[in-house]
Amino acid sequence: MSEEIKNTLAVIPHLPGCYQFIDEKGTVIYVGKAKDLKKRVSSYFNKNHEHPKTRILVRNIRKIKYIVVNTEEDTFLLENNLIKQLKPRYNVMLKDDKTYPYIVVKNEFFPRVYKTRNIVKDGSRYFGPYTSVQSVNTLLEIFRKVYKIRTCRLNLTPENIIEGKFKVCLEYHIKRCNGPCEGLQTLEEYNKNIEEIIEILKGNVAIIEKQVQEKMQLLANELRFEEAHELKEKLVLIQNFREKSQVVSNTNYNLDVFSIEEDENSAYINYLHVVNGSVNQAYTFEYKKKLDESAQELLSMGIIEMRDRFGSKSKEIIVPFIPDLKLSDVEFTIPQRGDKRKLLSLSEKNVKQFKIDKLKKAEMLNPEQRTTRILKTLQKDLQLKEMPWHIECFDNSNIQGTNPVAACVVFKKG
Repeated sequence: MSEEIKNTLAVIPHLPGCYQFIDEKGTVIYVGKAKDLKKRVSSYFNKNHEHPKTRILVRNIRKIKYIVVNTEEDTFLLENNLIKQLKPRYNVMLKDDKTYPYIVVKNEFFPRVYKTRNIVKDGSRYFGPYTSVQSVNTLLEIFRKVYKIRTCRLNLTPENIIEGKFKVCLEYHIKRCNGPCEGLQTLEEYNKNIEEIIEILKGNVAIIEKQVQEKMQLLANELRFEEAHELKEKLVLIQNFREKSQVVSNTNYNLDVFSIEEDENSAYINYLHVVNGSVNQAYTFEYKKKLDESAQELLSMGIIEMRDRFGSKSKEIIVPFIPDLKLSDVEFTIPQRGDKRKLLSLSEKNVKQFKIDKLKKAEMLNPEQRTTRILKTLQKDLQLKEMPWHIECFDNSNIQGTNPVAACVVFKKG
């Protein structure tokens, strides 16, 4: 095990997140997730592995990178994003290449709304991915009951409907569809329902909540209490539907997120690239200060560097403060609440962790650096003119003027 890996294992935090193993060529060969990064990553190096591929993997590791997240759920979502993006050689556990489901509003006449795991660039709108299949199925069921959207795969072009090529099916007779196939529902009326469905998928559940409550009240007035209770249970699921993950958001954000931490000699900048609400790139780097650069200048340099390196064209950049930078067709935002604030908090969490780890590694390699840091802090706190390399503290005591006793405590180089 190399010194670099030993140092990383010594400082990696007890936090949930994803880790990446990198070989001597700089290629990511494995991505994993963990409830506790330190315990999970350390386990690869402190025990013998029965599986030969695991032993080969460990022998090829030259560097470890990791990203901390807020919740265990986020580790699954982030791992999924990273594996799809990086395609690491040793991720053999994902045998079926499972992806999380999306809800698609199909680009067609009388659009269908259904669950899918495949994204096709045909102009359709995709929402997700979602971690709860139950929530997806429940929401689709509510759409069908409340908005009576079609479930058939018929090609409902205006020409085909006028020519009378289709007949209404059982869904129409049980009042689960309004029969657009026979022209019994206009495209305009149908699309109004689709617009409301899209708003709900963006997180605006108040619309559907109102309609379901009205339906519940109607059923209760008709003494159909079991059906009303069933709708109530589904309403609760819908109200909890919008997943509050910073790593994957139900709102299709396309933006960059930057945060910065500083010390006397360096500035640390974290960059998150968010596409369709999903964090698919995360990178933290360090600038060594040469002059007395301001935080605005350093952040501006980092934004230019990262957007160029990763080819980002995002129109919105989330920042902790407005940098000394102007970009055409780009808006800087300092969020105060909501999903964007949580994305900024996630970036800040990563950059602070990077700074702490960097400091710990440096002090492990050079213990004198730790001593100097402690003494500088002490000098500042006690408002001393010089560095307190040597401190002697005396205390004298006696009992009513007799039996004097003295003690000396010496403090040397911390």
